[in-house]
Amino acid sequence: MSSSNQRQHPRVPMKCRIKIAHPSFGELIAQTRDLSDGGVYIRHPDLAALPLGTRVTGQVQDLPMEAPVLTLEIMRVDGEGAGLRFVQD
Repeated sequence: MSSSNQRQHPRVPMKCRIKIAHPSFGELIAQTRDLSDGGVYIRHPDLAALPLGTRVTGQVQDLPMEAPVLTLEIMRVDGEGAGLRFVQD
């Protein structure tokens, strides 16, 4: 493993619509930028406004069947959105 890549899970570019829910804003539709086994980056300014550690629920949209609702935790934020990790219940 190269020392320049410290990530546990490689990121895969993936754009899809995802519905995010949190008491502070209700529900919103955002777009993913990339995905790994450990988490997802979601573009939306409302996510960037939440504190690190905030938990939200997410559900991928536009699939042939209803996707599961996942719990996600904000790990980092920037001007475009937030990187969230999947929370195992």
